[in-house]
Amino acid sequence: MASYSFRQTSSSVAGGPGALRYSGSFRAPSIHGGSGGRGVSVSSARFVSSGLGGGYGGGYGGGSFSSSFSYGGGLGGDGLLSGNEKATMQSLNDRLASYLEKVRALEEANSDLETKIRNWYQKQGPSPARDYSPYFKTIEDLRDKILDATIDNARIVLQIDNARLAADDFKTKFETEQGLRMSVEADINGLRRVLDELTLSRADLELQIEGLKEELAYLKKNHEEELSALRGQVAGQVSVELDSAPGIDLAKILADMRDQYENMAEKNRKDAEAWFHSKTEELNREVAVNTEQLQSSKSEVTDLRRTLQGLEIELQSQLSMKAGLEANLRDTEGRYCAQLAQIQALITSVEEQLGELRCDMERQNQEYKMLMDIKSRLEQEIATYRQLLEGQDSQLTGLNPKDAFGRGLRSGAEDDGKSTSTRDRRF
Repeated sequence: MASYSFRQTSSSVAGGPGALRYSGSFRAPSIHGGSGGRGVSVSSARFVSSGLGGGYGGGYGGGSFSSSFSYGGGLGGDGLLSGNEKATMQSLNDRLASYLEKVRALEEANSDLETKIRNWYQKQGPSPARDYSPYFKTIEDLRDKILDATIDNARIVLQIDNARLAADDFKTKFETEQGLRMSVEADINGLRRVLDELTLSRADLELQIEGLKEELAYLKKNHEEELSALRGQVAGQVSVELDSAPGIDLAKILADMRDQYENMAEKNRKDAEAWFHSKTEELNREVAVNTEQLQSSKSEVTDLRRTLQGLEIELQSQLSMKAGLEANLRDTEGRYCAQLAQIQALITSVEEQLGELRCDMERQNQEYKMLMDIKSRLEQEIATYRQLLEGQDSQLTGLNPKDAFGRGLRSGAEDDGKSTSTRDRRF
């Protein structure tokens, strides 16, 4: 019996995150014929597969392919595939079917995930279905309130500045009036000292007048005594010499002296009274004028003090109002900052979820592409093996043993060359 066998081993190619390792042995059909028989027994090829599997991670490893072709004389049965080889093919088909089922399930899961991602984008994205128009009015009202509060705050600040300027002006006027008041009080004190001096001078003059009056009374009394004494002397004397020279008229002299002194005293008294009255009137006029000025200054100072107190009260009220508005503004800013921080955190979390979804989608797309690549390669391998089996079976059934042996050998070699070139091109 003549036999021929050959073995072919394919290379391994790595690819992607998945790995598929395929190895097997293929045995060509053998024909046996006996010397005295006319029947031809053709045994089917044996295809043994091992190590078919897929996973995420690793590489795509090609298997080893071995085939043997034998030819011998003799008669045998008519079966193309033995029971063990049929079980092997059935197991391979079952594995391929389960693998294709897994691929189909992964495609469905991928489509479901794409649908979920699309729905999530539609929900999270700016959808025209959501109506924010009810919030626009609230936002506009809040903006108007904030603008009104800002305007009121600016107006209050302006009023406070005006009140501060007015207070500074009133303070300047008050200081000026206080200086004038102090100067007027100093003048009044000076006039009071002058009045005291005039009062002392008046008292002195009155004392002088009293002394002059006493002296005048004393002189009058002495004059009367001297006059009475002279009258007594004149009455007691007798004129002896008739031709004597006329005597001195003492009475006339005394009367003249008395008149002269009385005129001088009256004149001094009148002059003193006139001077005293003029000075008194002048001082009274000055005191009245200064008193009026003092009263007007006091009333003006009282009015200014009352105005200053009112302005201080108004300033305190405006300051308290300003503090309240500033507190409200701080509360509003803090509330809006907290809301903005919450919205920013929500946006950040949504962006993180979106990034995770994108990463998952890219990873699943890569896995899907890898699985589709593995599926296409497996389908090509199965189609190649099926063509080899069908071609060799058809050639062996229509030829005599010698031709079948020669053509089977050539076809096996050609098919092995084609499969090798096909695998070389594919891998």
